[in-house]
Amino acid sequence: MKALEFEAQVRPDHTLSVPSSVASLVPPGQPVRVLLLIPDSTENADWESLAATEFLTGYAGSDAIYAKECGFVKSEVDHECRQPRSR
Repeated sequence: MKALEFEAQVRPDHTLSVPSSVASLVPPGQPVRVLLLIPDSTENADWESLAATEFLTGYAGSDAIYAKECGFVKSEVDHECRQPRSR
């Protein structure tokens, strides 16, 4: 099976438009299988949280000068460096 990928938006009439560059690769009447990948509303937040957590895993006190530039703060409670909470 061959995979062809493109981005599209669902129209108000619940149809998708296949770009001509992709459609030209598929003979008319050819059966196809369609898979829709819909972004999760929390997907970006999850990736940002993971990136911050992984970054802070390797954090050392000597990195404090860099933390200020990146918006990280050092907790007075557990002396860990983490991103400030959103308010």
